[in-house]
Amino acid sequence: MLFLKSTSVTKAPGIYEVDIAAKPPGKTFGVFLATDPDNPPSSLLAGLAELGFQNTHSEAYTHKDRGKVLDLHFQKDGTDIFKGWKTEECEENLKAIDTLFGNIGITVTPRVMSLAEAYA
Repeated sequence: MLFLKSTSVTKAPGIYEVDIAAKPPGKTFGVFLATDPDNPPSSLLAGLAELGFQNTHSEAYTHKDRGKVLDLHFQKDGTDIFKGWKTEECEENLKAIDTLFGNIGITVTPRVMSLAEAYA
């Protein structure tokens, strides 16, 4: 679940927060979104599906400011061991993610999770 200060501010219509993160060693990234379930970012979700990302987690909750939030996680299998991404796939997929989010005005900064965060 992404940390939200408020549901009154969005990064783009229907999107409260975005995180592009990978478990160590950091070659296979997931897309983590906090969205507005009453105003879903349909074109972005369709774009993720077109890129081959599949929804692996969906959880609805009410934020402390009473706003509704739908937490979504997306993963894409690669061709490396344990369905991870090879270096070329990582570069290609991160570029596609950057383009997809850039088209709606969101700048993404991929990051590698800490061990504690990744396996909590």
